Amino acid sequence: MQLNPYGEYAVLLAASLANEWPADGSGIESRTREFGMTMAFARSPDDHAATRRVIDRWLRIVDAADDDERAALLNAEMAAAAAYPRLTNHDDEGWHLHYRDEIQSLAHVLHAVISVGTALHLTTRGMHRLGRCAADPCRQVVVDVTRNGRQRYCSVRCANRDAVRRHRRRARAL
Repeated sequence: MQLNPYGEYAVLLAASLANEWPADGSGIESRTREFGMTMAFARSPDDHAATRRVIDRWLRIVDAADDDERAALLNAEMAAAAAYPRLTNHDDEGWHLHYRDEIQSLAHVLHAVISVGTALHLTTRGMHRLGRCAADPCRQVVVDVTRNGRQRYCSVRCANRDAVRRHRRRARAL
């Protein structure tokens, strides 16, 4: 039984959009497909700009100073999305939950899915499992989906670069 259908993929989708912003609305929709969303979206000329606003508000959650601020920001986003769960069987994929009405814009759908998905991710895995890469000057979003809950870097490259910096700093101190 899958109890968290929107958690991991939704927060990874948000991080992907934040870390590598698509050039247009169709690029955003393509990215949603890469992360497993299959339903068609109602097209709007404002999709690109409206989705950017969703991601910018989500980044405030990523950058929250503490758990209380993060929860307050996330609660406000979920309230603004006015999402509610509903059963659907689109594309004959089997019954599953969606957090949106039947016909909604791409930005509205992503606002609901990313907000609820982030809440599910943080409450099931831990409020600390979302942040920025620990390697200066990298600012990529890190979504920690590891078993031990200690992912601090966006990539092996950043982890290695930071380890080399720490090693050189210790060597100079000797």
